[in-house]
Amino acid sequence: MRNKNWIEFNSNNIKNKDIEDQACESKLIKLKIHKEKKGKKGKTVTVISGFGPEKTAKIVELLKRLKVYCGTGGSLHQKGIQLQGDMQDKVKLFLSKEGYGI
Repeated sequence: MRNKNWIEFNSNNIKNKDIEDQACESKLIKLKIHKEKKGKKGKTVTVISGFGPEKTAKIVELLKRLKVYCGTGGSLHQKGIQLQGDMQDKVKLFLSKEGYGI
């Protein structure tokens, strides 16, 4: 009799390597960071643009991590990611740690 926890083929390691390779390719994109005041009743927002043809799932995951790191709210728009407040320095530091070009 075989063991109940016996697995014939485990593809988790292969999938993780493929995901890491795709993530490295996407981090070669050069992003633009600037702040805007118009359109939000005069409030300052930090806009990160230049993502290109990345999947929205990756951008949403990046947005979640950015919001936690900066301690602020944010959203995903057609222009790119918008974070509340003037967060240019924090965003540059975070993206450089993640391996994105600025």
